[in-house]
Amino acid sequence: MMVSSTHPDHAGPPGRLNLLLSSAGWQESPWVERVPAMLTPMGVQSHIADSASAAQRVIESNPIHIAVVDLALPLDERDPTGEEAGTRVLNLLARLASPPPTVVIKRRRTSRDAVREMNAALRLGAFAVVDHPHAQRDIESLLDVLRRCMTRHYKDRWPGAS
Repeated sequence: MMVSSTHPDHAGPPGRLNLLLSSAGWQESPWVERVPAMLTPMGVQSHIADSASAAQRVIESNPIHIAVVDLALPLDERDPTGEEAGTRVLNLLARLASPPPTVVIKRRRTSRDAVREMNAALRLGAFAVVDHPHAQRDIESLLDVLRRCMTRHYKDRWPGAS
């Protein structure tokens, strides 16, 4: 099970941005391990989940301001090759009183499945749908999407800041 936070105070101080990063974690040194190191100095508290059940626990115990959801996320950390449940996390986020802007990481699929998956993610309120980050430029693109989330959804102000 991988549920972690870069800050010991789960809710964080007022004005701290809580970022949910969910990743299926199938690759060595995945993007989800590199992004928090880049964002922590800016006051972003990253919560990492490697399954839908871990993401649910993070969502239930922290105000989430922006979420990155890997659609290939397994349902349970005990069965990482089992059912993919990223859409369950999207549904959970969409039902929150204040749904956060959500960036969706696509799975590798056929063209038809990819279009269907993207449409479903957008119907559930996804801010953006991106390819799985591999290279540094992919991570930089993801960071740019997160910056646009801040600009559009929070008007460039930390949530809760006075």
